[in-house]
Amino acid sequence: MKKPSFAFTALLAFGSSALFAAPASEIWTTQCAKCHGTDGAGKSAVGKKLKVKDYTDAAVQTALTDEDLAKAIKQGVTDNGKERMKAFTDLTPEDVTSLVAHIRTLKK
Repeated sequence: MKKPSFAFTALLAFGSSALFAAPASEIWTTQCAKCHGTDGAGKSAVGKKLKVKDYTDAAVQTALTDEDLAKAIKQGVTDNGKERMKAFTDLTPEDVTSLVAHIRTLKK
């Protein structure tokens, strides 16, 4: 029997990871909403305490680039050495991109 080609194997590996990627709205609900709120306004108890940004505010959205948001998701956020948001290192690059796109939909 012939061995599968590298390209075929890579396609299978990529395809299987894409099949198991969680939708951005699900990631938001399970990972982000505790602090940022389901609507992104940051009005949760934890969000108020941490003074998280209101992602429903157009001015806040305009001030942040997609790269800023992706960096915060991947590397977390610190303020004077104190962790304000943990890094989500377990998300795939595709998850991060989808999550940034989801955050953009929260703007009113």
